[in-house]
Amino acid sequence: MNAKKNAIAIAAVLAVGLLLGLAILRGDKHGEDGHDDHGHEHAEEVQHAPAKTASTAASAPAEAPHPRFSDEQLRHNGIALADAGPARIATRLQLLGEVKLNQDRAVIVTPRLAGLVQAVRANAGDRVKRGQVLAVISSPALADQRSELLSAQKRLTLARTTHDREKRLWEDKISAEQDYLAARQAMQEAEITVENARQRLAALGATAGDPQGLTRHEIRSPIDGVIVDKKLSVGEALKEDAAVFQVADLSSVWVELTVPAKDLNQLAEGMTAQVQATTFEAQGEARLSYVGALVGEQSRSATARLVLANPKGLWRPGLPVTVALTASEAEVPVAVAADAVQVLDGARVVFVRQGQQFDARRVETGRSDGSHVEVLKGLNAGERYAAKNSFLVKADIGKAAAEHAH
Repeated sequence: MNAKKNAIAIAAVLAVGLLLGLAILRGDKHGEDGHDDHGHEHAEEVQHAPAKTASTAASAPAEAPHPRFSDEQLRHNGIALADAGPARIATRLQLLGEVKLNQDRAVIVTPRLAGLVQAVRANAGDRVKRGQVLAVISSPALADQRSELLSAQKRLTLARTTHDREKRLWEDKISAEQDYLAARQAMQEAEITVENARQRLAALGATAGDPQGLTRHEIRSPIDGVIVDKKLSVGEALKEDAAVFQVADLSSVWVELTVPAKDLNQLAEGMTAQVQATTFEAQGEARLSYVGALVGEQSRSATARLVLANPKGLWRPGLPVTVALTASEAEVPVAVAADAVQVLDGARVVFVRQGQQFDARRVETGRSDGSHVEVLKGLNAGERYAAKNSFLVKADIGKAAAEHAH
């Protein structure tokens, strides 16, 4: 009985040992081949997970931040909002010009008689009135003209006396009618001679006589204006055609432009233009009065001229200016303020308000007149956008992007 129990115990121990041995051998085999189910799945996760993450990151688009501005922040930063909508766009041609004398209102003063300068009564820069004495010269030629007039007047007096006497004698039938007719003809010829002498003196700007001498000649201003040039001095001998003064009415001036040949077809007389001084703050409106018919062989440009009102005398001849000519005007359905268009990541954008956020809307722009820009695509009429100080919105986007990168 005891022997039987011992045999059963030994068999059980051997069975347990055999099972443990098989388990150990099976475990070693799996460890060497690396085909454990759990180990296989884990290896695949480690191997493929990084590749999946990289692929996802490469395909995801980078989204620009949407800055938030409350109404109070908008007021504090001076960001003004406006609604996109229709506007009148004026196409302007930007040109350079120079202020010139209005030659239609400028006069070169000459003595018209040779003589010696005795006195100069005006200088460059002086304002003068029409008929005001500018200078006095002594002219022997004027003395001859006045002497001729005096002689003609005396001959006329004698001819009238003779005519009156012959007329009475003829009426009293004492002398022949032929004598009376001859006297009348002589009187008429003397009258013509006197009138001719007076006309010659008037053409010279002189009078029949001067109490200070026959040679005295006064050079007078022919118009109201400003003396812009003076070329004489006391004691100087002048020729009759010497340009001694230039007097100009500066209440209006010319602006001369050099227009490239390619832009000439955009110009037409009567067009309006904005003139801006380059050396100080001044601007005015002028009108195109002349477009040159010839194009320079070397410059390939033509000359154009504006007439500019100058009531305060700000526009001085020689002053460089910039000119914006309004070439054409057109109504566009959607336009925004010029300051609203910014460049972000190489694209032109307008910051559209969505609630308290701004959306950087990419737009396609068209014509511009400096104050408004036509929007062809990307924005609808009625959408609200940052019209003034929009660069602050752009700066906020750049700041948010930099913080996100860190």
